[in-house]
Amino acid sequence: MTTTFDQLATSILAGTPATEDDALAVLRAGDEELLDVVAAAGRLRRAHFGNTVKVNYLVNLKSGLCPENCNYCSQALGSTAPILKYSWLKNDEALQQAEAGLRGGATRVCMVSSGRGPSDKDVERVADMVGVIKSEHPQVEVCACLGLLKDGQAERLKQAGVDAYNHNINTAESHHDKIVQTHTYADRIDTVEKAKGAGLSPCSGLIAGLGETDEQLVEALFALRDLDSDSIPVNFLMPFDGTPYENTWELDPSRCLKILAMARFVCPDREVRIAGGREMHLRSLQGLALHVANSIFLGDYLTSEGQAAETDLELIRDNGFVVLGSEEHAVQAPLRTEAHDPTIRRRGAGTAVLPNA
Repeated sequence: MTTTFDQLATSILAGTPATEDDALAVLRAGDEELLDVVAAAGRLRRAHFGNTVKVNYLVNLKSGLCPENCNYCSQALGSTAPILKYSWLKNDEALQQAEAGLRGGATRVCMVSSGRGPSDKDVERVADMVGVIKSEHPQVEVCACLGLLKDGQAERLKQAGVDAYNHNINTAESHHDKIVQTHTYADRIDTVEKAKGAGLSPCSGLIAGLGETDEQLVEALFALRDLDSDSIPVNFLMPFDGTPYENTWELDPSRCLKILAMARFVCPDREVRIAGGREMHLRSLQGLALHVANSIFLGDYLTSEGQAAETDLELIRDNGFVVLGSEEHAVQAPLRTEAHDPTIRRRGAGTAVLPNA
């Protein structure tokens, strides 16, 4: 039986873009329709990306010490979250961090620094780092994320070998002033446009769970479509203690899955990346989410730890996908044959140890 969402996927594949009403219908689908939504969105994902998953790796070049007051951020002005705080990594340190991700299968390294935006000296520092990384690994994609850009800085990054620039809009324009007051939504759009104008691939996404309405989530996704964002990271709020959003829990796994599906319906041919908060909020539905999204971060995030990198790679394999750019990409992924010995029970009935319940 053909579902409404399957019909929507067929229409999109035939060239008719999703409407705002379509997006709202996906977001508001009942939980009993969840698998129908995933199956339909999965058709779009497979049509454009096959069975590949792009693996990205974050390198936090400078952590904390930020003058901006983004209310959701553990690095922001006023945050008392007990995160790592340090100034710029040296070139060899940046290379070492990047190579860890590349060994894990990443094909894109995302080089991030905290702060409102880079000085020209900072841009030169990053340009040097990119030169070092690309001299050792010329095939790697480098995405920079340095904050608000000034005139000429995007062009310098492009000249240095940077491939993409990330600057998330984070939320709808109608909600922006509620989450940050030290810069505007227009400032963020301007930086994305500067990156595009310099020939950098625009990477811009959002954070869900910031008190936005359904309509504002739709507004943000359509803004990203209009921006021609090539890559759309979908973050789920991690409510760090010591930030204004501590103890904010608006998301559950099915809600997160519907948000990812909505992104796929609205932007069917764009890279949709499951980003920060996926382990916390998608939980046991992470594998199902890969049937909608086609990209993840490997391992840790900027200030929080992710699940083990090998667990990420196992998640990809177990759901029938292959890492983009891997040897398996060119051929059918082999079945895993290594043994996983059962763990012998040493607790509960017949022991003096409490049961696992």
